[in-house]
Amino acid sequence: MRYAIVLFAALLLSACGSQPPAPEQNPAGVEDRTPHAATQPVPEAQPFDAFSIAGLKDPRSILSKRSVYFDYDAYVIKDEFRPLVEAHAKFLVSNPGFKVLIQGNADERGSREYNLALGQKRADAVKKALLLLGAHEDQIESVSLGKEKPVCTESTEECWAKNRRSDILHSAAHEF
Repeated sequence: MRYAIVLFAALLLSACGSQPPAPEQNPAGVEDRTPHAATQPVPEAQPFDAFSIAGLKDPRSILSKRSVYFDYDAYVIKDEFRPLVEAHAKFLVSNPGFKVLIQGNADERGSREYNLALGQKRADAVKKALLLLGAHEDQIESVSLGKEKPVCTESTEECWAKNRRSDILHSAAHEF
């Protein structure tokens, strides 16, 4: 009799523990293979983060564009290049382990000394903008290449315009 009571109590307790589980708040996704599943919309892919490290090489990202162009004999950043500079500043703020080297360039017109000075002013203009937008001084180096690194060598206005630029080159902090 004693064994019957213990056995009955054990059966009773095990029956209490077999209640259906409470619904999960964040259930795991289960693939529905019923025929109607093909007509359901496919969830959108994760949005592209243009300011991630991968954005430096992805052509969809503004960070893949690295040149700021200037007018003749000028070193003021044109309005059309402000979003580019802002994007690179945001990247530097978000990735403090990265640095940039800004190379200022000039076209072939003018003396070597003049173009070195103008290239430095262009590089410093981009550096100043990056600093004002939150990047840190130790993340940015600016140098002038003058007219020594042209991307175009024809003596035309279109070609000279391509050489009046500052190039933004990224690297990890330990590479500088």
